Amino acid sequence: MKESSPVSGPPDARQANRMSGIFRPGLAFSGGIIAITFIALLFLAALACLLSKTPGRALYFYFVGPFRSAYSLGALLNGAIPLILGGLGVSVAMRAGSLNLGGEGQIYSGAFAATAAALALERFGFFGGLAAVCAGVFFAGAAASFSGFCKARWNTNELITSFLLSNALILIVNYLVNGPFLDPETNLQSTRKIAAGLRLPRFWPPADVSSALPVAVAAAAAVYFFLKETKLGYELRMAGANEMFARYGGINTRLNTVLAMFLSGAFYGLAGALAVFGTYYGTVKEFSSGLGWNGLAAALMADFNPLAVIPASLFLSWISTGAKIAMQNSDITFETASVVQSVIFFLATSAVLRGLFKKKGGL
Repeated sequence: MKESSPVSGPPDARQANRMSGIFRPGLAFSGGIIAITFIALLFLAALACLLSKTPGRALYFYFVGPFRSAYSLGALLNGAIPLILGGLGVSVAMRAGSLNLGGEGQIYSGAFAATAAALALERFGFFGGLAAVCAGVFFAGAAASFSGFCKARWNTNELITSFLLSNALILIVNYLVNGPFLDPETNLQSTRKIAAGLRLPRFWPPADVSSALPVAVAAAAAVYFFLKETKLGYELRMAGANEMFARYGGINTRLNTVLAMFLSGAFYGLAGALAVFGTYYGTVKEFSSGLGWNGLAAALMADFNPLAVIPASLFLSWISTGAKIAMQNSDITFETASVVQSVIFFLATSAVLRGLFKKKGGL
């Protein structure tokens, strides 16, 4: 007798247990992830030897430069903040079976929405600032949830819709920053600065590290707890692991798709809002360039584990900060950081694809 297809009956126990082990301690530091980091560093060393006349000096400032002063270390930590939040946004979407490629536009538009709200509500002090942050978070979340809605309603590809909408948002915000909201008192292409009373306090002067750093770390812990310990988090994970099983169990997978994309965009929006309140104090034209992709790289390196996003973001920020310092003190260019990040993308994506093939094969 012909064996019945899994589609015709309830999912078996193996399908349900595919979720087990997703949050094992140390998952993101398995051999594959460590190998990706090691290969990326070897590739960086090889680039320095090929492109620099003084490779030893270039590598010294690349690897050690970010730790030579409090200011450089502060720059490293501050650069990791949007990557942590962006990596959390990617991780939430991926756990629910979606991928948000609109990070840059969502960071940028979230920052602008937070800036505009802060300028309008500055007379309300702390509550006005809090409302401004919420405005940035909600706007970016709404932009991402549109892609989730299109996927749930018409089965459109969220990669394409989130990416295209992100590009459109960047152009719109560029117009607003250069036009109606341009600050005439500065040479920068930027909006007016938010009120001093609304700015996050710095705890590592003269570096830009603000209280946004503990917020980002707390957000990672909150996402981990949400996905692992709550009913809604379980539903999101189950929908991402096996949509058919989730539907059979009564989970509204369409609603969860929209919700996951909203949360993903909301974290990107929070990254933009905190960049405004903690670093730039306004929206600088295209300040988010590269942040969305680097957040995705951090999530890939962490294997979409929220807690592992923190060290992955610190690693990527170390590479970026080291590239700037090496560029100032040697003949190596900043573009080497982008090359190394592309290697990380390639290796991490290959690992993800192998995992997907393994699941499809039932191994």
